[in-house]
Amino acid sequence: MRAAAMPSTPGRRRIAMPFRIFCGFLLALSSLGCATIRGEKYTFQSLPSQYVAGVRENPQTIDLTRLASASRKSDVLDRGDVVEVTIAAGLSEKDTVKLPVRIEEDGTANIPQIGRVALAGLKMEAAEAAIVYECVERGLYRNPNVTMTMKSQRTNRIMVAGAVKKPSVYNLPRGQSDLLSALSSAEGLDDAAGTQVVIRNPGVNAGLNSGSGSSKVAGKNRDGVDQVGHSVELTGSSSDTIKVDLVSATKNGTGGYELEDGAVVYVEKRDPEPLHVLGLVNKSGRYEFPIAEELRLLDAIALAGGVSSLAANKVFVIRRKPGTELESIDVKKPDRVKTYIIQLSLANAKQKAEANIRLEPGDVVSVEQTPLTFMLDLFKRVGMNLGGSIPLVGTPIF
Repeated sequence: MRAAAMPSTPGRRRIAMPFRIFCGFLLALSSLGCATIRGEKYTFQSLPSQYVAGVRENPQTIDLTRLASASRKSDVLDRGDVVEVTIAAGLSEKDTVKLPVRIEEDGTANIPQIGRVALAGLKMEAAEAAIVYECVERGLYRNPNVTMTMKSQRTNRIMVAGAVKKPSVYNLPRGQSDLLSALSSAEGLDDAAGTQVVIRNPGVNAGLNSGSGSSKVAGKNRDGVDQVGHSVELTGSSSDTIKVDLVSATKNGTGGYELEDGAVVYVEKRDPEPLHVLGLVNKSGRYEFPIAEELRLLDAIALAGGVSSLAANKVFVIRRKPGTELESIDVKKPDRVKTYIIQLSLANAKQKAEANIRLEPGDVVSVEQTPLTFMLDLFKRVGMNLGGSIPLVGTPIF
């Protein structure tokens, strides 16, 4: 006679279920520990200098008055200027003549009764002496007294475009045609302005004063230049176009950049790539990178609503290598050839300022799953399941 099979009881099922969960936990834990991320990996201490995020300057705090040009002399005559020439040949007013004169494009002025005199490029005193010489040379006066007054200085048409408050074409006096005057005419920098300004003068930069220091021209000395934002391509030869870094220019403070008639000043806009925060955070997703502020690791975690696990500590910052376009990178599966990884600790970031590294646009911040976070999450779920399945013995029923 066959023995009757013992019926299964709910108690045995309750004993078997945690055992299966425990086995699954061990399997998952072992696979989690084997997971690795390949590619260049650094810590905040071993990060090479070329991979450190640069300081993001705030253009709104730049003292633009340090761009003031002291080199251009407004008393130097130029083509298009209108001057008043006063010639006194005697003591009475009848012996004094006042002649309005315009300097032509060939650099000469046609002065009545005297003829053409080359005046462009001369200071007032030199121009007066030149007129006196012509009067005596041509036998018109023996010892005339010549004075000259500027009546109307030629203006330059300057186009100011890009990230300024009022982009337009402005007529600037020749003696005040510099970068500071152009930016002031456009009412200063816009909130989205970067620190780079492109200047294009028509023709060869013969009249462009770039200062004595090479650091005033971005591209010749790139030390300390924060390469942020977009670049602009202007037609014309490279000799006609220069790039000015406002931070370096204002720190040097050795003069401004003079603009010729028809010059174009373009202030580059700063449109930083977004930041991605993934992993064990409450609100993973894409976040706009602030234009004029620096962003650090803990700031990014705060943007994402904090961590979703109390045990979360391990963080990877995935950053593209210099010269790599963001569009070519999959933020979920970054290419190890195009990116490198910075491994960080939230605990260290809270305790050490240097561990709370500065981020840069396009960074991917991933709060990683670890055996500890996985175990805590699993225990939390198991506790919820067991709590819902175990009957409360002795609980009175009403």
